[in-house]
Amino acid sequence: MILKKKLKTIAFMTLATLSTLPMMGQDLLANQAPIDRKMKAVDSIAFNQLRHTEATELPGTDLYQDWDNRYVSRSNGLLPDEFRIDLRGFHMPTPSRVVTSNFGSRWGRQHKGLDIKVYIGDTIRAAFAGKVRIVRYEPRGYGKYVVIRHDNGLETVYGHMSAQLVKENQVVRAGEVIGLGGNTGRSTGSHLHFETRLCGIALNPALMFDFKNQDVVADYYVFRKATYDGESAQATRLRGASNSSVTDAEPISNAIAAATPATRQNTNVTNTTNTTNNVTNVSNIRFHKVTKGETLYSIARKRGTTVDKLCKLNRIGKSFRLTPGQVIKYN
Repeated sequence: MILKKKLKTIAFMTLATLSTLPMMGQDLLANQAPIDRKMKAVDSIAFNQLRHTEATELPGTDLYQDWDNRYVSRSNGLLPDEFRIDLRGFHMPTPSRVVTSNFGSRWGRQHKGLDIKVYIGDTIRAAFAGKVRIVRYEPRGYGKYVVIRHDNGLETVYGHMSAQLVKENQVVRAGEVIGLGGNTGRSTGSHLHFETRLCGIALNPALMFDFKNQDVVADYYVFRKATYDGESAQATRLRGASNSSVTDAEPISNAIAAATPATRQNTNVTNTTNTTNNVTNVSNIRFHKVTKGETLYSIARKRGTTVDKLCKLNRIGKSFRLTPGQVIKYN
């Protein structure tokens, strides 16, 4: 009788143990799930960081064969028949809404960009995130100019500036200050000469940028060789200079041929960037480039002036919040 009770007890305990095993397994899986999600999130973050690093170190790798710091308009012959350009994450290079000269034929030669009215000392910013390829001075052309290669395949050119505030091979964010408006080089008045290039070929910026409305035209622009010429003329009608008629743009096939190394003359250029640390001289105006942690009070002490004068010169209030990279007047 006693033996029978013991056998029943053992059988009951065995059955209870076996019945708890699936639940224990479920508990283990439930406990493991958050860990798996965390590891997946960590892997995604690491992958995105790696992708971002590759994009900033080698921007435009799918379209460009080399990193040339001499030529603005050097075509590598790889301009695709069709290419989608991502315009998201943009920043307008200047808040000016006034287009003074269109893309296309002008004074017997092709004007490769848009001229935007700015004044000497106005802040010029990077249109997209990317890497600075050229910082040079060309007295008979762009004057003081900067070329940036972007992750979306575009290169942007900023010409006739009074000062360059970046260095070659520097990685910049969209909206980061890269220079100051000016009237250097072959220029008849202070303005920003702004170009958008794909594989060295100048495309009409009006196809992508709407300066009058301070916006891009869409999230994407799809470049197509077959329809580009007509689309460029239409973009000029819609978003070009209002006080000038539409002019004929150079056919894209001719532009490709003109941008090859054999027909691109090498101009002797010297880098005359006159920036030292945080201060840049432009004519009789003095500027200060804000660094992290600086305030109006600390800048006033450093530059031997007062907060009231800084506010008056820059048309800001005493509570105005400065951001690193911002350029302000101080004399």
